[in-house]
Amino acid sequence: MTHSSHILICRGTACVSTESQEVQNELEKQVRERGLSEQVRVVHTGCFGFCARGPVMVILPRGTMYCEVRVEDVGEIIERHILGGEIIERLLFKDPQTYEPTEKIDEVDFFRKQVRIALRNCGHINPDDIEEYIARDGYKALGKVLTESTPEEVVNIIKKSELRGRGGGGFPTGLKWELTRKSVDDIKYVICNADEGDPGAFMDRSILEGDPHSVLEAMAIAGYAIGARQGFVYVRAEYAIAVERLNNAIKQARQKGLLGKKLFETEFDFDIELRLGAGAFVCGEETALITSIEGNRGEPRPRPPFPAQKGLWGKPTLINNVETLANIPAVILKGPEWYASFGTEKSKGTKVFAIAGKIGNTGLIEVPMGISLREVIYDIGGGIPDGREFKAAQTGGPSGGCIPATLIDIPIEYDSLLEAGSMMGSGGLIVMDDSDCMVDIAKFYLEFTCDESCGKCTPCRVGTKRMLEILERITEGRGREEDIDLLKELGHGIKETSLCGLGQSAPNPVLSTLRYFEEEYMAHIRDKVCPAGVCKKLSKIRIIPEECKKCGACTKVCPVGAIKGKPKELHEIDPDKCIKCEECIKKCHFKAIKK
Repeated sequence: MTHSSHILICRGTACVSTESQEVQNELEKQVRERGLSEQVRVVHTGCFGFCARGPVMVILPRGTMYCEVRVEDVGEIIERHILGGEIIERLLFKDPQTYEPTEKIDEVDFFRKQVRIALRNCGHINPDDIEEYIARDGYKALGKVLTESTPEEVVNIIKKSELRGRGGGGFPTGLKWELTRKSVDDIKYVICNADEGDPGAFMDRSILEGDPHSVLEAMAIAGYAIGARQGFVYVRAEYAIAVERLNNAIKQARQKGLLGKKLFETEFDFDIELRLGAGAFVCGEETALITSIEGNRGEPRPRPPFPAQKGLWGKPTLINNVETLANIPAVILKGPEWYASFGTEKSKGTKVFAIAGKIGNTGLIEVPMGISLREVIYDIGGGIPDGREFKAAQTGGPSGGCIPATLIDIPIEYDSLLEAGSMMGSGGLIVMDDSDCMVDIAKFYLEFTCDESCGKCTPCRVGTKRMLEILERITEGRGREEDIDLLKELGHGIKETSLCGLGQSAPNPVLSTLRYFEEEYMAHIRDKVCPAGVCKKLSKIRIIPEECKKCGACTKVCPVGAIKGKPKELHEIDPDKCIKCEECIKKCHFKAIKK
């Protein structure tokens, strides 16, 4: 049966949280009740990437994209769009700068500069239907390597593509495969690292929710290349939708004979199991992840030996993260030269980023390596809301660093970011504006790494705690000028002596903010002022006399009675009583109360 219209509705986590499941249910109900089942097909997909505008719906063949669709909009969509051929303008995306509506998804600025390779199927297929994956050349790459290539040839293809690991370190993927293949052992393993723990990062989750088979196919290809017959996906249990779709995908692949014994009628056997993590950030480090799969507390191990020589249960083990693996089938089918045509000389291909923070279009993007930070923020991200100024961007999560506004034209690729004091990381990109305090930002990330430290090595366990104590002192107005040198000394010491990569990178947010925003630290220390007004103990809330209308609304919302003044007289805030809850600022319609 050929349907004249396909309604694709996102059922990734972000859209599910805004009731896309209920919208889909209502769509299916109305299509059925109106007798349109032969003309209209409703399909749930993974993430389109436009997370801030969910639930997102795309209607084919025209490609009309509707945003923030609600259950009560469904009848109108069926009546006016499907039956009447009319575009519903109020549901279209509006540019955050010009407020102009855009109808077609491929004409929205958010998508114009994207090149989707790892995300090629997300938003296009039903992730719960293996037939839809197969229809878009799914498992064709696995069949190709099993019937046409030797394991050595597969490794060489990946090496020629110059694909680097997308999990943070950027180690050459082909070289990692080669090292694991050369390890001599009858038993080897492939692990997919889906323990995505960076605050604000959701790249791997979205791929698993929208295109789980691409990861399973890539693991089987990797297994063939290195000589492994068993794979494990280590995924955090909080990713409930991803876990459900992975389980379903594994089941379907086994039923189709695409996992299990004698794949594509060859002698190659390969199967995959899930292992659920409890959400420990340190388990994103590959040796800690291995320890967790083995049933022990997730703590890193000294290297060497590396997992390629001695990994899971002492056997040679290949570990790649979700995004790295999602690229593999495309590299096999289109060739390493095609993949290497994207990006820069030392950073080939594309990179998936989760952009969040003070930005117009929060969401998931995939862009060629080498694109500038300015293009990501303004051309794709829609700029900084409310007319505020861009201040910095944190790349690489707690392991990365802050890129200041002066470096907004920096190309996003491995070497440039490292030179700037940050790193690519797994792909979290948090945008900050001039209302953010960089000392507070550094403190936030250090609080996170202190909480998540496994405690195995002293530099990370104790050193980060001492750095956090200094930052807390500075943000409370008790900082000393010598704290700046002490933070630098501690930071460099932790980087040089911690056991694993997570501990070694923990000081990066502090060191990078000191590098570019030391004057902000000094304002906290010398002047006892937080320039952004974020640190409560260093900020004051006051009423601007010439702007106050003496309405008394502020006195009614102050929970501690800190605002004094009779009706129709000028009011004042008692700084000793004020707890800086900012309720008075929110209540004042005349913007007469400032922090």
